[in-house]
Amino acid sequence: MNTAPAFYPIGTPGTPWGDAERNQWLSQQTRHRSYEAEVVSKIERLHDRFDLEEYGRLEYGEQSFPLLAIRSRDWNDDLPVMLVTGGVHGYETSGVHGALQFVDQHAADYAGRANLLVAPCISPWGYERIHRWNPNAIDPNRSFYDNSPAEESAALMRLVAPVVDRVVMHIDLHETTDTDETEFRPALAARDGKPFTPGGIPDGFYLVDDSESPQPKFQQAVIAAVEKVTHIAPADDNNEIIGSPVVARGVIEYPLKKLGLCASVTNANYKTTTEVYPDSPRATPAQCNTAQAVAVCAAIDYALAHS
Repeated sequence: MNTAPAFYPIGTPGTPWGDAERNQWLSQQTRHRSYEAEVVSKIERLHDRFDLEEYGRLEYGEQSFPLLAIRSRDWNDDLPVMLVTGGVHGYETSGVHGALQFVDQHAADYAGRANLLVAPCISPWGYERIHRWNPNAIDPNRSFYDNSPAEESAALMRLVAPVVDRVVMHIDLHETTDTDETEFRPALAARDGKPFTPGGIPDGFYLVDDSESPQPKFQQAVIAAVEKVTHIAPADDNNEIIGSPVVARGVIEYPLKKLGLCASVTNANYKTTTEVYPDSPRATPAQCNTAQAVAVCAAIDYALAHS
């Protein structure tokens, strides 16, 4: 694993960024891949089986990004709603493509049993630049609250507002990568004028439950399904994963609403955030996508059986 830099090359240590530093950071961001070619085209190929919706549009410089959601074709207000989100952090590739794999391969299995609402790529600008922030150096996954500074987050909240009380299960698909430690955490510390404390990256899949309303049996049902296709992250020597106590095998907890995390956007009883480790020598990209899709199926199955 690469080691983090001693200091981040933008800004002054101990001083939060201003406009000049954010502009300097933005000028260094490079487009590496195409949202249109890799994501929108795949969504559009689903139009004969599912309803597609443009729930917002991001205008960043000369680029315009349609925000797309996928719905069950025969939506029935008498059925429970299952929400699947991915790509809140655009660089987390399997979150996007795992959500799309779930829709393509498994969503039809729930026809007549549940209404599915899938937003596979919440942050397309970040997807193209393989980054976790938007162009304003804002993390959408800390911005799910009223008057959000991130349009990515605000748009998703508008999408789910009509069903916010009817969502039974919400699973948000993420990754933890080596670049969390070498780029994104050092950048965050520099942006906020705080010291960077090096940490470690867990090797394997894990989940983040809601500490304010934990559902341990639900989390373990997802872990049990996923471990059939990829390995589960072990606790470190402090019985922690990314600095949080391990409350059960492969599970930590965060206060979702307090932190403004995506998994807090509804009043769902069952909520979880997945984390896979695509840089592991024990996992392939295809395995990571499949782990995400399997996690979605397990989460929906549990919610249907216990609601």
